[in-house]
Amino acid sequence: MTKTSITILGGHQTDFAVNIAKNHSDVADLVREAVTATLAASGIEPQQLESIHVGNAFGQLYNGQGHLGAMPATVVPELWGVPSMRHEAACASSSMAVLSAMAEIEAGRYDCVLVLGVEQEKNMPGAQAASVQTAAAWVGRETEGIDFFWPYAFDRVAEEYDARFGIDDAHLRAIGELNLRNAKDNPNAQTRDWHFTSDSFGTDDHVNPVVHGRLRRNDVTQITDGAAGLVLVSDSWLDANRGSTGQARITGWGHSTVGLPIDQKLERSAGNAYVMPHVRRAITDAFARAGIEGAAELDLIETHDCMTPSEYMAIDHFGITAPGESWKAVEDGSLERDGSIPVNPSGGLIGGGHPVGATGARMLVDAAKQVSATAGDYQVDGARRGATLNIGGSTATTACFVVEST
Repeated sequence: MTKTSITILGGHQTDFAVNIAKNHSDVADLVREAVTATLAASGIEPQQLESIHVGNAFGQLYNGQGHLGAMPATVVPELWGVPSMRHEAACASSSMAVLSAMAEIEAGRYDCVLVLGVEQEKNMPGAQAASVQTAAAWVGRETEGIDFFWPYAFDRVAEEYDARFGIDDAHLRAIGELNLRNAKDNPNAQTRDWHFTSDSFGTDDHVNPVVHGRLRRNDVTQITDGAAGLVLVSDSWLDANRGSTGQARITGWGHSTVGLPIDQKLERSAGNAYVMPHVRRAITDAFARAGIEGAAELDLIETHDCMTPSEYMAIDHFGITAPGESWKAVEDGSLERDGSIPVNPSGGLIGGGHPVGATGARMLVDAAKQVSATAGDYQVDGARRGATLNIGGSTATTACFVVEST
């Protein structure tokens, strides 16, 4: 495989604790803030952008607003006329925007591209907001009669682990506890000011009620508003703008797409060492393109923990443990910020928040901060190389990136 190198010039994440509707704002205001701050963080003017890619999953369903590729030019007049498009792949929407931006740069079409992920979700009651996201499943075929589909789907993943290898629910709860604890140090995390006790991660049905099956409240991510942006540039752009080295480099990527239903995935993986072999393939493709052998060569991972079983799956699929042995990394402290392979030092989705269309971009913003030693209170000491894993739906769309220091 050809090794790629795309530079992240700079990036920005909005405050995921903010309910923008309560601030009398809307998705347009969120786009304006994210674009302006991302350009400032990258040290460039709007006129220097040559292309824009916007990741958004459910704009029409949450607030009726589609055609979000045109929103940057609507709210930042200097972007009038800059080519732009929107990408939708559920929770992996902005990762698809990143892949498309990278392809444009690699093809020589453009040298300086903005990627934006954005989602407004908190403008309706929580149960209704959660039901909107069922659109990322096979609607009418696998969703009927299920009140909270995504907790159901990832409880199915946990059940599959239990059937194949055995699983202890305490390890799932420990993942939620770690990510919520990590979020305390992240100034943009949705839950940074929330208060928990040991009972918050136990089996008290009042403090930590069941959502579906073995999944309880703190196994599940929150409904979130937010946006994240990145400016990606080519080597020739850096050569023409001497003195700029950028914040980080994307050196590897992997991307897989399979069918929508959770049942299809689990049936097809029967007999395979991995519960989701296509996720494993996206990871190993990213490793190969980056020229590394495995997770032992990473300093951190930002992974998709929409529910604790998705992180449990990521642990063995990254190769941190053998298949079915993710619990070992949970127990021995490997995943802690000062562990051998920190996972979600930002707080991930459970602690940091999950504005669906923005999550893939947010992961890359955090990975770039880590490898440039600019992550502040949640910095992993000595981080030089990290990876992200972003999934859409029940892993129907998967993207993995390797990010390194410049």
